[in-house]
Amino acid sequence: MNIKAVVYTLGNLLLCVAVALLAPLLIALYYARTRGEGDLMAFVWTVVVTVAAGLILRYACRTEPDLHNREGFAVVALGWMVTALFGALPFFFFGAFRAEGRGVVDEFIFCYFESMSGFSTTGATVLEDIEWLPHGILFWRSLTHWLGGMGIVVLAVAILPLLGVGGMQLYRAEAPGPQTDRLTPRIASTAKLMWGVYVLISGVEFLLLWIGGMTAFDAACHAFGTMATGGFATKNASIGHYDSVYFDVVITVFMMLAGTNFALHYRALRGDIGAYWRDTEFRFYAFMYTLCVGLIMWNTLSSVNGEEPIYDHGGKALQYATFQVAAIATTTGYGTADFEVWPALSQVLLVMMMFFGGCAGSTGGGMKHVRFLLLIKHGYAEIKRLIMPRAVLPIRLGDRVVAPDLIRNILGFFFLFLGSVTIATLIMAALGLDTVSAFTCVVATIFNIGPGLGTVGSTDNYAHIPAIGKCVLSFCMIVGRLELYTVLVLFAPQLWKR
Repeated sequence: MNIKAVVYTLGNLLLCVAVALLAPLLIALYYARTRGEGDLMAFVWTVVVTVAAGLILRYACRTEPDLHNREGFAVVALGWMVTALFGALPFFFFGAFRAEGRGVVDEFIFCYFESMSGFSTTGATVLEDIEWLPHGILFWRSLTHWLGGMGIVVLAVAILPLLGVGGMQLYRAEAPGPQTDRLTPRIASTAKLMWGVYVLISGVEFLLLWIGGMTAFDAACHAFGTMATGGFATKNASIGHYDSVYFDVVITVFMMLAGTNFALHYRALRGDIGAYWRDTEFRFYAFMYTLCVGLIMWNTLSSVNGEEPIYDHGGKALQYATFQVAAIATTTGYGTADFEVWPALSQVLLVMMMFFGGCAGSTGGGMKHVRFLLLIKHGYAEIKRLIMPRAVLPIRLGDRVVAPDLIRNILGFFFLFLGSVTIATLIMAALGLDTVSAFTCVVATIFNIGPGLGTVGSTDNYAHIPAIGKCVLSFCMIVGRLELYTVLVLFAPQLWKR
């Protein structure tokens, strides 16, 4: 392990964070002059501290950034933790500078939880009165989503040539999904193309929301949250605040796009629209979404145990089901309806979709549809092998034969993920949470969704979770965002040996 190269690269990442902080600083400056909002100094101090820390790390360990697999894993996992640490400073400084407690978080673990939730695109919040917060803080919350969505490490690979040597190690360690599409021979070019597509689609959504009547500020924040599948909103009632079919439709479409492999968007922009339907995972993704929407519509329009239906006509059921299934399936976590009042079947379906998540190569969390699809194919092949023990039964994904090593990787991934969920749930239950809340708060954070059920439901937040619980859930967020292996490998002694 080349520790100096890792620390040097972390210093560069902090300088990237400092540059990103200039955007909310300018917004805080504007609203300080026009409305007297008081978060400007929080950003000034954060930029100063972040730049100082970045320069110290950079020049104390100045070396050639020779990054291999070991260094790549370390940079990505530690980079996310360090980024969230410094990203928490605006919340902390703002809480320290303001005497009022309303909506302010001044305990650092609260701030770190909020920052990690942003960068990991989880969207779980400890803030109780979001609308009271100043615009700079609100913008920073949403910007952490947008940066974390495509990956601040991939961003660094795209804009810092000095990371080009070990760029593929960083990209593979950070990119979500069991396989990474490389669009060009040079990894820096691939990262730039992915970010270009990301920026373009984000810009289109911003324009559609702005044209529909949102303020430019709200349109930008919600575009950030949608494309990153994050879920931080600028209103206490999330997207339900607007009560608009138009906004629901626009955001639903872009949530589904964000949950799709971005390599398919790149090909579509180059004229190959059929790439979507030729992709086996995308077809499975569309099928599961349609199936869940249909079942929830039927369930919420039906009389369950003699009680009145949740919705009295199909239009409302369609509006809320399409939005809420997209929000949960893509792990965005926005809300327009309190799904805790839906029948049990609908709630179970939503929890099931939490596990599925988005597609590989998307900004969505969860285990990814392609993994479930391959496990289904593997199970079916095992059944056929019992009948025909000598048959050669390769598992195919589209027209490609899947290597047995990848199947073993996925089986190990599922075992470790379910084991992590079980252990974290036991810890949360030991801290006093009820069974439903303990289980769904872990699922909602490790799969980067945000809202769960029980005391962490769609109309609640995570402020009441004990400090130890916030630490556990923050760890769950980064484990989910980096898909387990990248974080757990840090605990392997072999990683740190020369």
